[in-house]
Amino acid sequence: MNPFQKNESKETLFSPVSIEDVPPRPPSPPKKPSPKICGSNYPLSIAFIVVNEFCERFSYYGMKAVLILYFLYFLHWNEDTSTSIYHAFSSLCYFTPILGAAIADSWLGKFKVLSLVGLSLIALGTGGIKPCVAAFGGDQFEEKHAEERTRYFSVFYLSINAGSLISTFITPMLRGDVQCFGEDCYALAFGVPGLLMVIALAVFAMGSKIYNKPPPEGNIVAQVFKCIWFAISNRFKNRSGDIPKRQHWLDWAAEKYPKQLIMDVKALTRVLFLYIPLPMFWALLDQQGSRWTLQAIRMNGNLGFFVLQPDQMQVLNPLLVLIFIPLFDFVIYRLVSKCGINFSSLRKMAVGMILACLAFAVAAAVEIKINEMTPAQPGPQEVFLQVLNLADDDVKVTVVGNENNSLLIESIKSFQKTPRYSKLHLKTKSQNFHFHLKYHNLSLYTEHSVQEKNWYSLVIREDGNSISSMMVKDTESKTINGMTTVRFVNTLHKDVNISLSKDTSLNVGEDYGVSAYRTVQRGEYPAVHCRTEDKNFSLNLGLLDFGAAYLFVITNNTNEGLQAWKTEDIPANKMSIAWQLPQYALVTAGEVMFSVTGLEFSYSQAPSSMKSVLQAAWLLTIAVGNIIVLVVAQFSGLVQWAEFILFSCLLLVICLIFSIMGYYYVPVKTEDMQGPGDKQIPHIQGNMINLETKKTKL
Repeated sequence: MNPFQKNESKETLFSPVSIEDVPPRPPSPPKKPSPKICGSNYPLSIAFIVVNEFCERFSYYGMKAVLILYFLYFLHWNEDTSTSIYHAFSSLCYFTPILGAAIADSWLGKFKVLSLVGLSLIALGTGGIKPCVAAFGGDQFEEKHAEERTRYFSVFYLSINAGSLISTFITPMLRGDVQCFGEDCYALAFGVPGLLMVIALAVFAMGSKIYNKPPPEGNIVAQVFKCIWFAISNRFKNRSGDIPKRQHWLDWAAEKYPKQLIMDVKALTRVLFLYIPLPMFWALLDQQGSRWTLQAIRMNGNLGFFVLQPDQMQVLNPLLVLIFIPLFDFVIYRLVSKCGINFSSLRKMAVGMILACLAFAVAAAVEIKINEMTPAQPGPQEVFLQVLNLADDDVKVTVVGNENNSLLIESIKSFQKTPRYSKLHLKTKSQNFHFHLKYHNLSLYTEHSVQEKNWYSLVIREDGNSISSMMVKDTESKTINGMTTVRFVNTLHKDVNISLSKDTSLNVGEDYGVSAYRTVQRGEYPAVHCRTEDKNFSLNLGLLDFGAAYLFVITNNTNEGLQAWKTEDIPANKMSIAWQLPQYALVTAGEVMFSVTGLEFSYSQAPSSMKSVLQAAWLLTIAVGNIIVLVVAQFSGLVQWAEFILFSCLLLVICLIFSIMGYYYVPVKTEDMQGPGDKQIPHIQGNMINLETKKTKL
């Protein structure tokens, strides 16, 4: 019979009967104990669950590690759009667990959702896996092993971050160190995580026979919503003052729903109320893969002993988690306990929020310092101009007009880079400029058109016994995306083909042909292969560093042969990526105190019939947090350091609200959530009576 069906059974009463009248109960078959790990109280089945979670998280975080750069460099989206799509995807992954929880609790059960739905379809499978896997692991423990179950959640979180650690380190290497079709190999970077999902399915299926598989208990999600709706509507219908009040607003559902369900929903709503402020923490935490990675691409990844790619910096988070979890569990929490401080779960979570606030304050300080080292951008009715003198003697350049004086006080020497870009003011959005060039005894005038907010190079070249000039528009994004870029000017009378790598080459036209900018990996380039129609040669480009934009002029020196004259359009990133370490350490410590504690807290406070529902609700807070980032990225219009400060202040306010809510929250004990069927009925020996449960009708 459906336990939630409207029927005449109101409650269970006890009536005395003689012991002789009670037929003897058949003995319950002894429950076969599940196999344990090396004689401990840990079920062997959790080993398969933990390994499965490691592989699944390797796949998920490995793909996310390169996702923001895939949007930025491969799809050529801007930073705000890349950030928005990144967090929209993350949000979708954490919204689908609601659907997964409903299917798990009402239809297939946690085991089948994990193996069939979750691991078959990665996109929707995230929703099948996330609400079930943690709760499914908790189901493997007996109630008498509650301490081991608590420790399991730490081990479970360790497996998540072990998979994340390895994948966030290896996947960017697969992307950057391997070339596919002349570009970064995103196909391989996404393919390897896909393979790990296949391994996850195989490992999880291997433990099928030893899992403790609690059967599904009906469509509990629908029952929860129906119970809440009935209680609200029934209270609204009976709002007369003559009707006695009830202790709790959910008690108004007693006319239709069993008492145990109402008790479970009460426990559920109490925890869900605490979840309201939580999304703001996830809004900060999940920006490691978006805003913090975009910050890293404008920093120098050369650590001396190792060179880090911007998306590899995320490896710090899982690495520090693996260090911090045992540090907090075995050292910090025990020291706090010995000091007599009641460091409850909710207090740990509040401290985790404060640490995340501090992390974003540090991130804002780093962002301000980066901006101080970054060249200024041309504003409205402004352009930046540099002069490249490729002639064989000095040239004096003057802009004709009253508003713009001489670009340089002194003449520009042959193959001398202008010390800096010069700012020219325009009267309109686009304007023609007249330049006066003085070379030897020649005085020449030339005209070029420019548009506002752009960078330009005025290239002066030999033209027989005279000189001529050409205006070259520089790339607009070279100071934004932080990648190393190069371009070439060919002074030879023949086209030149340049092979920058095995799969990357470009052609530069003859007689001062100018190539487009080409993105390359940071590193030394001592011998770049080049060829003309009748000759092969090599050019030494030297070190191409993070964030720099280089111009190489290919010349034929009579004494030294073919050479590449090197100049920096934009200097390399100066601030070391190591300055991100403090913010990663703070936010990871906050994550350990907030997320690990929250996982265990959600399981311990969930009624037995609703553990997957509450786990899904916990994950839903992550989805809402990603939506917050999406909205702020699209509509705030703030500079990056101000956006970091905004998030930090918002979380600080939320932390205060959460602390007040947690102060009045009374944790539910396990025995308080057991239904009547879970409690043993006492049997009294001798001629005393015992108690027999009996259904009574209204």
